[in-house]
Amino acid sequence: MSTLRCVPLNGRDGIRLVDSIENARFELYTPEPVVPRQAGPSAFCFPVGLAVELRTTSLRLPKLAGVIVRTQDGRTVTQSMNRTGLSLDADAYDVEVTTAPMKLFVAVDDAVSIRYGERSTTFEFDGPTRVYVGARSFHERPAGTVVTPDDPEETMRAVSLLGSALKTTTPERSFPTLRGHPPLVERGETFDAPDRLEAPETGVTLVLPPERSAVYASAPLAYYLGATVVPGSEARLDVAGRSFPLAPDGDVERELGRTLRQVFFLDCLTRTEGYYPVDLHERHAVETAFDVAFASLYELPLDEQLAEYLSMPFEDLEPYLPAWNLTTDVRPTAENVEMLPFVANDLSLVRCPDRLSLTPPEPEPRAVTDFFRRATRAPAANGASETLVRGASDAAETEEIVHPRPADTVEHAWVGEGFPLGASKATAASYRRRLERDVSGRTSIDITVVCNDEQMREEGVVAELYGLRDLLQFEIDIRYDLTREELTEVLSRPTNFLHYIGHVDHRGMQCVDGFLDAQELDDVAVESFLLNACSSYKQGEALVERGSYGGVVTLSDVTNTTATKLGQTLARLLNCGFTLRSALTIAQQEVFTANRYIVLGDGGLSLCQNESGVPSVLHLDHKQADDTYEIEIEYYPAKAYDLGSLAKPLISATDKYYLATGSIGKFEVSADETERFLRMERAPVKINGSLRWSDEFCTNRDE
Repeated sequence: MSTLRCVPLNGRDGIRLVDSIENARFELYTPEPVVPRQAGPSAFCFPVGLAVELRTTSLRLPKLAGVIVRTQDGRTVTQSMNRTGLSLDADAYDVEVTTAPMKLFVAVDDAVSIRYGERSTTFEFDGPTRVYVGARSFHERPAGTVVTPDDPEETMRAVSLLGSALKTTTPERSFPTLRGHPPLVERGETFDAPDRLEAPETGVTLVLPPERSAVYASAPLAYYLGATVVPGSEARLDVAGRSFPLAPDGDVERELGRTLRQVFFLDCLTRTEGYYPVDLHERHAVETAFDVAFASLYELPLDEQLAEYLSMPFEDLEPYLPAWNLTTDVRPTAENVEMLPFVANDLSLVRCPDRLSLTPPEPEPRAVTDFFRRATRAPAANGASETLVRGASDAAETEEIVHPRPADTVEHAWVGEGFPLGASKATAASYRRRLERDVSGRTSIDITVVCNDEQMREEGVVAELYGLRDLLQFEIDIRYDLTREELTEVLSRPTNFLHYIGHVDHRGMQCVDGFLDAQELDDVAVESFLLNACSSYKQGEALVERGSYGGVVTLSDVTNTTATKLGQTLARLLNCGFTLRSALTIAQQEVFTANRYIVLGDGGLSLCQNESGVPSVLHLDHKQADDTYEIEIEYYPAKAYDLGSLAKPLISATDKYYLATGSIGKFEVSADETERFLRMERAPVKINGSLRWSDEFCTNRDE
C-alpha cells in the first residue's frame, strides 16, 4: 500500500500531497478550483506510488525548486536550476522536481514555461491543460526476512541476499531511492529465506575469513555491490577475473569501509553519463587530477566497472572523497546480526569492537547561581526553603557507560550493551518499529511539551519554536505540573514528539504527586522525545523498549542553564528538518558539557522535512573591507536525502551541483545576495563560530 495521499487544501485552490510515514507534505497551487482524479503510473518514465490527473492553466510550487525535463522515454532535454526560467515548445514532457520532500514529477503533453518568483516556482501552460502529478515516497519496506543460524558462514549466506533489494545495478544505485531497503535478518536454528529474494547477478564475490566481525563489517559493501560473500583464508574482492586484497595490513574492517567509499564515490561521478547528466563539481575535480573516461565506464557491466575503479589507489583518490555520513560500532554478538540490514541501508561504515572501553562521564562544574535538574532535595541552611543539590547515586553507573573510539564521519552510532559517550545508541527493535509504523490519517505534526517544575518554566518557551514553518501544520500542546496519571495519559496518546522538562532519578520522572517510572508501563505511543533532565537514560530506554522510535536523553547530571539552552537549540534544529542524531551533534557544538546527551533508538528519525531538501548549516565569514560574505555550506544526513543525493546552492557564485554530504564551498557572495539567500528559509547559521538563525540575521540587518 502506498503511504502517499492527495488531499484538498483548505482556504485556497490546489492540492496537498501527504506522506504520513515520513511526516512529509507538499502543496501545489492552482489559479482555479481543481478536482484531482486518480491516474495510472504510465504517464511517468520513473516509478511513482501516487498519480493524479487535474486540469489547470498553471501550477505554483511555494518554494524554489530545480527541475530536470525529460522526454517520456527518459531522455534528458534540459534542466532549470539557480532560478533560470525555461520555455518549452509543445511536446510530451516528464519533469522531475528537485528538493521536494518526496520524489515529485509533473507530466504534460503541451507547451510549458517554468518561472521563478522570490520563493516560488510556477509551471505555466498555454491554456487549460491536462496535467499529471506523480509522487514516490522515500519510505521503503523490506521485501522479506532471512533467518540465519549464528554460524558466521551461514550469516554470509544472509548477507549475500541483502543486495536483492537493489532496484538497479548500474551506477544510478548510488541514488538513495534506487537502492531499496534490504531484507530483515533474524536468528534461527536453520537457514531460511523467501524464494522471491534473489541476489542480483553482478559477478562480484567477497571472500572473507569466517569470523563474525568480518562478516558484520562487510554488510554495507556486500549490499551495495550485490556481492556473494564466501569464506576464505584471505580477505579479498574478486571481480572480472581479478582479485583485490581487503586486508593488506590486517585491518579488514577499515579496508571494507575504504572500498565502499571509493566505489560509491566513483559511481556518483559515472552516473552523470546517464539519466542525470548534471554538471557535478566533484567530477570536475577528479577529471582534473586523473585520466578517467567516465563515458566508457558507464557502459561497462558492474564487475568490470569495479575492476577499473579499484585500479585507482585509494590514497590518491582520498583527498577528493566527500565526508561520509555514519560510522556504526556493532559489537560482534550473535543477537546483533539483526542490525545488519539497517547498517547496510544506511551505507554505514561498520566497526566491530571486541572489548568495551568503560569511562564515566566527566562531572559538570558546579555553578553558584545554577542548579541541577535532579529530583534530590535538601533543606536550605535556614530551613525556610528547599534547594536542589547534586548527588552521585543517580548518575549513570560507571560500568554502563562505554567510550567508543572516535569516528571520522558526520555521525556515529553504537550497537551493543552500555550507553556510549559521543555516539547514539541504536537498536534493531527501534529500526524495525519505524518500518512497521502504521500509516496515520493525521495531517498535522503533533508536539507535546511537558514542564513539571516551576523553576524550569524558562525552557517552556520551546513551544513557540516548534511550528515556525509556512507549509506545515503543527499541533502544539504545552502542559504544566502533571500528575502521574496525567503524564501516563500523555505517554499513551499518539504524538510525534514529546519535550519533557523536569526532574528524573532512579524512581522515574517527577510529577506533582510522586514519580512515574516508564519501566512500569506496558506500552507508550510517543514516537520520539527529549527527556531534558538529569540521568534520564534509563527512562528513555524504557520508552524506546515500549514503543517509541527514538529520543534524546542524558547520561548524568546537567545544569539548568545547559539543559535550557540545549533544549531550545534542539527544538529549532528539529523544526528545520534535522534528524535526532544530527540535531544533537550540532547542539553539542554550541552548548558547554552537552556531550552528556545521547540519542537512543533510531537516530535517523526526523520530526519534519527540511524546506530546501537537504538539512544544512551555513557558515558565514564577513569580509568587512568589501562587505561580502564567504559562505560554506555543511550538509547533514536525512532519510529523504541520504548518501548520493545532489544539492544545488541557489547562489550566483556557483552553477554546479554537489554531492550533499559534508561541507562545500567557500563561496564569495555579496551582502545583498547573502541576505536574499538567507530569507528563503529559516536555517541555522554560524557567524564567527557562533550559532544563530537566518531570520535573526536578516532582522538585525534590517535594523
